[in-house]
Formats: sequence, structure tokens, C-alpha cells
Amino acid sequence: MLPSATATNTYTYWPGAAAGGLGFSRAAIIGRPRGESNRYSRARTTCLAARVSIPPTPSPSEPLPTRRSPVLAPAAAAAACRAEMEVAAAAAAVAVPRHKVKKQINLFYCAECEELALKVAAASDAIQLQSINWRNFPDGFPNLFINNAHDIRGQHVAFLASFSSPAIIFEQISVIFALPKLFIASFTLVLPFFPTGTFERVEEEGDVATAFTLARILSMIPKSRGGPTSVVIYDIHALQERFYFGDDVLPCFETGIPLLLQRLSQLPDADNVTIAFPDDGAWKRFHKSLANFPVVVCAKVREGDKRIVRIKEGNPEGRHVVIVDDLVQSGGTLRECQKVLAAHGATKVSAYVTHAVFPNQSYERFMTANSAGPGDQFAYFWITDSCPQTVKAISQQPPFEVLSLASSIADALQI
Repeated sequence: MLPSATATNTYTYWPGAAAGGLGFSRAAIIGRPRGESNRYSRARTTCLAARVSIPPTPSPSEPLPTRRSPVLAPAAAAAACRAEMEVAAAAAAVAVPRHKVKKQINLFYCAECEELALKVAAASDAIQLQSINWRNFPDGFPNLFINNAHDIRGQHVAFLASFSSPAIIFEQISVIFALPKLFIASFTLVLPFFPTGTFERVEEEGDVATAFTLARILSMIPKSRGGPTSVVIYDIHALQERFYFGDDVLPCFETGIPLLLQRLSQLPDADNVTIAFPDDGAWKRFHKSLANFPVVVCAKVREGDKRIVRIKEGNPEGRHVVIVDDLVQSGGTLRECQKVLAAHGATKVSAYVTHAVFPNQSYERFMTANSAGPGDQFAYFWITDSCPQTVKAISQQPPFEVLSLASSIADALQI
């Protein structure tokens, strides 16, 4: 609120004042009538509404500028504002567009993710790899050292993690909790595979929803100087798991489906592809991302003591059918789907999963060399490199083909 008559600030105007401004200068006056102060207030509001730059108030020690003309009337002030905006708009129309400056990211990684980290760095010139000494004391507990800890102060930092085994989670959690405290500008955790995602609900008293447990642990990551940690996860098993994370982290859920779409477009029979979902859960999870394809939905039904796969809707006859799901464990359901689709006339059956977990080397049952014949084979089995151990084991083994998340991760680090 403006002071009344005793000591009031106002704007005066004269042509050709400060370059780029409206010609207003603030002056202190004594005994100014309230009406004139109100006129100034209205003129100033008009300028602010037009987003015009107004000079700051001088300190009491600064000499006051000489008043050269009366305060501009609101209508004149508005006209001056419009003229100023027209000049700015004309300049913007001919200005060269500016490209968004990429953040320079210092990327640390766990030992399992070294190959993926190298691909991420190769995908962007804004990413520089950093290293950690992953050592152990004689008793087996971690003896860790973050290299260049002093040099990353004030910089953006990310960590690429793999929680493929409980044995390696603790050492990574230790690093993840330490990095934000090194006075860094921001921190991003990239966890391509959220391993406990399938254990997200309690079906009877005594069940432990370990998806909630892991989400709460990650929610306690300390804040960096830039604020909460961003947690990037690919194709989490159930989207409602986003609500398991606390307010101190920012979960960012990405998907590998664009990689699949790109690969499908390269197939010689790309116009003959049908997408199949092994169950209703997979359909709910992915059908909107694959809406441009014909769809087959399978379902497990009970026959006596057995649960078998049936086609619930859609027709695979004469089509190259691609089964899509978020992850595979033993692969039993995918195998049953492949047999049913082939029996109903599919000319080819392929599969895509973002996370190829394959415990106990269960991937072997899908290898072309181990198939019973052409009708028992997958044409392609696409996976991503979210599970590094699996990628190492099945690399270059038909029908498996790895679609790398590297470029997608590099893009996610710029969010």
C-alpha cells in the first residue's frame, strides 16, 4: 500500500529515458496529493499487466532524479506499454530460436551396469561417466569409495542401479544415500527394473508386500541441493505402485514400448503384425500404447485341476503375432500362449518383455536350438537390457534380440 501525503514514491516520465524501458523513473516527493498517487498506482498497474520492465526503487542514499514532466495518465501509460510490447514482439519474430541447453550429467553406475552405462554415455555428449571403487572388507561388508567426490559439487549427478539380487542391494543403497550429500545440484536414480514389483499386494494376513518395502526405502533418499531425488523406473509391474513412494522422491515411470514399436516397423511383414496379451493385466498395462495394432487377448482358465491358456478375444489366423508383457520369469505362460496362437493359425509368434528375469536359466527353454520343431519356436524374442545378467547370458542366442534402453535413459536424465 502506498503511503499517504507525507512521503510517497511515484513514477515520472520523459521521452528517451532508459533504453528499452518506458521512460519512468521513481522519485520521492513530500506532501503529494493522494489523488495523484492513486493515478500513479493505476498507471503502474497497467504497466505491470503488460509485463513491462520497471526500474527498481533507489536507496535513500542515492540522489533523486529530476522530475521532467508530470506523471503519465493511465491511458498514455497503456499506449506506451503497447508500443513497447509491439517492438519486443517484432524483435522476437526475427530472433534466432534458442535450443534448450542440455544438463551435463555425471553418471555413476554399479558394477553390473557397466556395459549399459557405456551405451548411455555414448548416446549423449552431455553425460560423463564417473566411477566407484566397489570393494569389500574381509568380513564381506562393503568398502566403498566414490571417486572425484569433491569435483562433482554443484553438478548434476545420476546413478544407474541394478537390484538383480539382494546380495548387491545394500552396497548400492549405501552409495545412493551418500551421493546427494556431496553438495550436488541434483540427483537422479535410474533403476530400470523394480524387482519386487510383482509382490505388490496382500492376499491374506501375513503376506508381506515387498514392493511397498522397497519403495519406502527409496523414498528416504536424502535431498540434494536441488531438491528431491528423481527415480526413473521402466515398466513397473503395476502402475498403482507409484503411490507406494513417499513425497520426498519424484518417481518417473518410463516404458520400453517405443523400442518395440521401432523394431516392429523394421520387420518385412510389419503390416501383418497383431499384438497379443497373455492376460487382462497385460492388456490394461499396454493396450493404449499399441492401439494401432489388431489385438488378441488370452486368459488362463481352469479345467479340472489345471489352468490352461485360452484365447479370450481376437483372431490370430494368418498373422505374425507378438506377445507383449512387462516381464518374464520362468516363461511358462508365454510358452502356453505361443502354442495356443500357433494352433489357431498364427503364421509366426514372437514375444517382447521389458524385463527378462529368467531365474535358474529358464531362458534355455526358448532357445531355437532347444525347440521341438518349427511350430514350437518363437520367430523373435525381444528383451531390453534392464536385467544385465540375463543379457550377458543370452546375447547373440536366437531367437533373443536385445533392444537397449540406453538412448531412452539418456533422454530421461534430461527431464
